[in-house]
Amino acid sequence: MAAVKSSTALVLREINGPLTIEEVGLDGLRPDEAKVEIHASGICHTDLSCMNGTIPAAVPNVFGHEGAGIIVEVGSHITDFQVGDKVFTLLPPLHQLHRLQKRDVAYCDNFTALNFGGTRPDGTHPLHTSTDKKPCNSHFFGQSSFMRTAIVNHSTMVKVPQDTDLGLCAPLGCGLQTGAGCVFNTLHVSAGDSIVIFGVGTVGLAAAMAAKMAGASTIIASDLSEARMALALELGATHTVSATMPYIVGEVRKICSPLGVRFAIDATGNAQVIENMLAMLAPRGKAASVGVPKIGTTAKVDIFDLLVLGKELVGCCQGGSDPQQFLPFLMQAQKEGKFPFEKLIKYYPYRKFEQARDEKGGGCQASLALELMAIHPTLFAR
Repeated sequence: MAAVKSSTALVLREINGPLTIEEVGLDGLRPDEAKVEIHASGICHTDLSCMNGTIPAAVPNVFGHEGAGIIVEVGSHITDFQVGDKVFTLLPPLHQLHRLQKRDVAYCDNFTALNFGGTRPDGTHPLHTSTDKKPCNSHFFGQSSFMRTAIVNHSTMVKVPQDTDLGLCAPLGCGLQTGAGCVFNTLHVSAGDSIVIFGVGTVGLAAAMAAKMAGASTIIASDLSEARMALALELGATHTVSATMPYIVGEVRKICSPLGVRFAIDATGNAQVIENMLAMLAPRGKAASVGVPKIGTTAKVDIFDLLVLGKELVGCCQGGSDPQQFLPFLMQAQKEGKFPFEKLIKYYPYRKFEQARDEKGGGCQASLALELMAIHPTLFAR
């Protein structure tokens, strides 16, 4: 098979601007890289946050970090993958990370540069624009999946069975594993526990499903959207509390009387939500922050309350997951009906990305998947 030297991609030319469908040139493969024909890619709020400037990003740029596809070319040092394998593309290149512990594969002291820097770790660009031949920022989370053929680092790939529905499973790469992983890997929720989840979009709904799997007896979903909270009840929540309620701390403590809630997750990135979340925790309660805020956002903490009641607030990135182990677990749970994330997926053809982006940014409760192979290549390139 001849080497793929170019690809159609969704390119952001200016922050808060539209995405344009362009042909981009592909660099030659490094020994530890592969080219993956992307069949579907989830759309995550982190993608949108980079596009609108909430998270700083250089342009032009190709985003996307919930890819699923088929390998079409492998580098010379790759021996555990071959052409034709189905893979998920996710997370940064783990062998580049300076990890404190081997199991903490989601955390890195150079996380921002590796995932948002727009280049390989050595500063080179895998892509260039076809119009002016200038470097195009990419390598987003080691991949950039908003394109037909992506150059991905070996360590970003997870091999999946050949019968895997790539369109269905693409959003597992970030949002779904983040919510579920926070429950299982960061908070370690178990049978009989209580938990409140603020923000029940993809991440929060995944957390609700996981909490049900873990056996939590009280699962409270809180959101501005009544539709989202209704879906949360369908998927495992036992109670809902509107985020518009003025005395939300007291309402949650009433449900979890008399001491408060054992666990809490914030999937909004809102400082006031985090402050409320800490106030409603029971003694020795633990809260996790998974929502992405604007860089520099701060929240007030009652240090005395934290101290004398032994409360904890931790950050949780990518669900604290090892995707090589955790994603097969979630896929099996879905097959068994225990993690029915298929109820969250809404599909869009690649060329309707702007509509998908508007729905995601506007509070759509669905996990959105771009179908990169759902249209004829000649139409795709128009």
